Amino acid sequence: MSASVSQPRVGVWLIGARGSVATTVVAGCAAVTAGLHPPTGMVTETPPLEDCGLAPLSSLVFGGHDIVDCPLPKRAEALAAGGVLPPGLPAAVAADLAAADREIRPGGPVPGPTGDTRSPEDLITVFASDIRDFIRRRGLARAVVVNVASTEPAPTEAQPPTSSLYAAAAVRAGCPYVNFTPSTGLHHPGLAPEAAAAGLPYAGRDGKTGQTLLRSVLGPMFAQRALSVRAWSGTNLLGGGDGAALADPAAAAAKNAGKERVLADTLGAAPEGEVHIDDVPALGDWKTAWDHIAFDGFLGTRMILQTIWQGCDSALAAPLVLDLARLTARAHEAGLSGPLSELGFYFKDPVGDGPSSLSEQYAALVAFADRLRGGARDAAAGASGEQR
Repeated sequence: MSASVSQPRVGVWLIGARGSVATTVVAGCAAVTAGLHPPTGMVTETPPLEDCGLAPLSSLVFGGHDIVDCPLPKRAEALAAGGVLPPGLPAAVAADLAAADREIRPGGPVPGPTGDTRSPEDLITVFASDIRDFIRRRGLARAVVVNVASTEPAPTEAQPPTSSLYAAAAVRAGCPYVNFTPSTGLHHPGLAPEAAAAGLPYAGRDGKTGQTLLRSVLGPMFAQRALSVRAWSGTNLLGGGDGAALADPAAAAAKNAGKERVLADTLGAAPEGEVHIDDVPALGDWKTAWDHIAFDGFLGTRMILQTIWQGCDSALAAPLVLDLARLTARAHEAGLSGPLSELGFYFKDPVGDGPSSLSEQYAALVAFADRLRGGARDAAAGASGEQR
């Protein structure tokens, strides 16, 4: 991928840079840039969000942190073998994968029997230095840090969780931050105010890719049609790294919090029922979500709606990560700071104040694009005046 000489390059620093989502992000961006595939699933490539000053896909430069050492080209081959990436794509974009892999630095804390002897402050310092070095060496106008690592359990101790160490490093490096996971990240006390004080925009958390996306549409439907939902239960079957991580009840609880919030916000109260998450390693990167909705109609007539969502998590998530990186970078360029609540369209548990209904969230996103578009026009007019 080669950006034009006049186009500033923007970094995308991925936490969990050798995972399935990150690999699909890098391979997908290369494939779309080369014209090998259309930008299916990328909302930023649709007319309502065009021409608002977003960085072209060809200008994105990838790097990141990870604690595993499987090279991206090899990881992409495994994803192609599992049907996540199209056959032949890893070979077609091998140079792009290799270039991104060269920019991946060791993460932490390093697992193992002896553990990692570095303190949280040591880790933050190293992570921030890695990010600043990436920006400097690659001559980037800015970089956005995006957390796409596996879900971590909700914190129970005073020690900051790993996701918050990376978030702190992003702030220290002067980078906008996106938390695509339900992990703590900037939600750790003190970090969000620190990001706002530094003039940095941030967005999150927990990307809305499947079951909750559907809930954010169906919940408002029941409310708007004055139908009484008595119970809403769900089951998720998934494999891969996220399936293994969510086998931990504490991590599953963190994941389910966003799902429950959507129903409580759109229905006015949380209905009976729970979401169960089952790790099925044989499914790999594919997931199945069932929902069973019991509701009452006119005269108390009892009815049922059941849904089945089957999808590939990485293919659902990757276009959203590219959207968020571009939108957050543009917000940073425009001088915005603090929580970007207008990006709630992409998340289960959005930061800031905003609606939970997908249609209302989409309207807020389009309005945000209009705001960015106006800023881009003003900047262009100012530059034109200076040239005169």
